[in-house]
Amino acid sequence: MTVTASWSAEGDELTIAVEGRFDFSVHQAFRRAYEEAPDTPRSYVVDLARATYLDSSALGMLLLLRDHAGGDNADISIVNSNEEILKVLTVSNFDQLFKLS
Repeated sequence: MTVTASWSAEGDELTIAVEGRFDFSVHQAFRRAYEEAPDTPRSYVVDLARATYLDSSALGMLLLLRDHAGGDNADISIVNSNEEILKVLTVSNFDQLFKLS
């Protein structure tokens, strides 16, 4: 399980990629990815292309990111989710809080 952060070429979007299990074991790395960013991004992308699992602690981490990014004004997309992860996000009504694709 790995969490990496990268900036867009324009420097206004932070992508956080999660590989493997997205659960409490990556809590600190996930928070560091956005809290220690040198600048405040205009938008965030959480890339789950290589995530194999997502649990309730990951849902909590996504909510913490949303709060950090401005709550209702946050621009956060969750992308490349596999079918199982997308189902968990949808059942949890995260499609109301984040852009899912």
